Amino acid sequence: MEILAEYAVPVILAICLALGYIIKNSLSFISSKYIPLIMAILGVGLNIWINGAFNPDILLGGLASGLASTGAFEMVRNIKEKVTKDE
Repeated sequence: MEILAEYAVPVILAICLALGYIIKNSLSFISSKYIPLIMAILGVGLNIWINGAFNPDILLGGLASGLASTGAFEMVRNIKEKVTKDE
């Protein structure tokens, strides 16, 4: 978990979270099983664009941010379902 906190870039995580939400809810022709892959690739691309270089730290930071956005979405969805179920 410390690795994720060290490498995740909050701006990239937020962008990937928003775009993943749009893909999930608006683009029905894209299967949900491909969203983590899309977010990982998008995270790497955004991290390269923001930093203007490519090295292993940039790759790891982009992957961690993109995949963390998928995990954050699932966490919020599960909490929301639990609250709705309890009511």
